[in-house]
Amino acid sequence: MSDIVPGIRTIDELRSFVQTTLCQKENLLLEQSKLRQAPLVKQGKICGFQFSVQGPRQVRLGAVWASDRNDIYFYDTRGNRYHKVHLPEQIALPEAVALPA
Repeated sequence: MSDIVPGIRTIDELRSFVQTTLCQKENLLLEQSKLRQAPLVKQGKICGFQFSVQGPRQVRLGAVWASDRNDIYFYDTRGNRYHKVHLPEQIALPEAVALPA
């Protein structure tokens, strides 16, 4: 249920890995499944990202990357966690995020 995946060092590589993994779960085509992401903020600093992919037939899959543990949690269409991945290399994050007023 948990794997270690080396070689992911940037946010772009993380996005690509998450999109590919989510699309494989439901056999979605990468080019037809847009990846959305939202920063997770704690005390004004980004602490991870929430990702989602929406495919045809109202299929929606998600993932959360927690930067403090450097783990990615994958969720199926029902919201159940089905997979966990640990990244051994730390990914650099922006220092802060502007919060809406």
